[in-house]
Amino acid sequence: MTRILIALLWTLAAAWPSGAAAQDWPTRPITMVVPFPAGGPIDFIGRLMAQRLSEKLGQQVIVENVGGAGGMNGAARVAKSPPDGSTFLFGNQGTHTFSQILYKKPLYNAVADFAPVAVVVENVKFLATRKDFPAKTLPEFIAYARANQKTMQYGSAGIGSATHATCVLLNHAAGVDITHVPYRGTGPALQDMIAGRIDYMCEVTSTGAPHVAADAIKALAILSPARNKALPGVPTAHEQGLANFDADGWNAFFLPRGTPNAIVRKLADATSSILDAPDIRARLEKAGLNVAAPQRRNPDYLGKLVASELDKWGPPVRASGASAE
Repeated sequence: MTRILIALLWTLAAAWPSGAAAQDWPTRPITMVVPFPAGGPIDFIGRLMAQRLSEKLGQQVIVENVGGAGGMNGAARVAKSPPDGSTFLFGNQGTHTFSQILYKKPLYNAVADFAPVAVVVENVKFLATRKDFPAKTLPEFIAYARANQKTMQYGSAGIGSATHATCVLLNHAAGVDITHVPYRGTGPALQDMIAGRIDYMCEVTSTGAPHVAADAIKALAILSPARNKALPGVPTAHEQGLANFDADGWNAFFLPRGTPNAIVRKLADATSSILDAPDIRARLEKAGLNVAAPQRRNPDYLGKLVASELDKWGPPVRASGASAE
């Protein structure tokens, strides 16, 4: 029995990085799990960061797209991964807030099962409609939706995704009950809206603004407290009568729970350094994203953010009656 116990302890010790090993991290390629299909807004940011992290850390960062369940499938993949720095998640509100609120049995605990690393960007969503949608303003949209809600449809990146929950809040605030059409990512949903198969989305500016500029879709309202540089002429929901409507989002890096602090801090520091690069900031801001302030690019801030987001979004989403299986 003693020999078996000693052997087990040695096995665990070999699997767990020592302090020196953590300091030397990374010594082999790393996998960044993007929990949505390729081509969407989160994938765009993830691949941009993966390229720079590869250069910064001296090892290739490989992007792995694991979609489904509003980002939960990909997040669960990371939560169950070894805590050795070999795999990390590019998560967001969908993976760490809405999954916990909308699903009766989420695949993980967003607070307990991850080691928070750093906020990367804060994103803004807007009310986007098909090009030929009758309304031109948010009040006109609400009036039309109230009169036609039985026949309308809205799309999202999937049940429990940030784009889904944002529209849930918007619909609740507008007093309408619209049929939801979930997709496996923002890209397919956006293409169906451009084709006129669905009526609207609560789209992310980084992927939606170019289509507005191309006159393929319409932008009726910014769903954040302030206007956005990517869509400067579009007024906020608050300006158009939905007082204090705020659906600001964020994207951040997470490692599995139990990852050595030296690895967590090294990834956070590398992330922060990359976000200070003028060319990276310019590319992200041009896409309508806000680079996280320096004080938000650390594990302590992100850990508190995840907990506070659950408190912020839980009551209104539950009040709306929305849920997922």
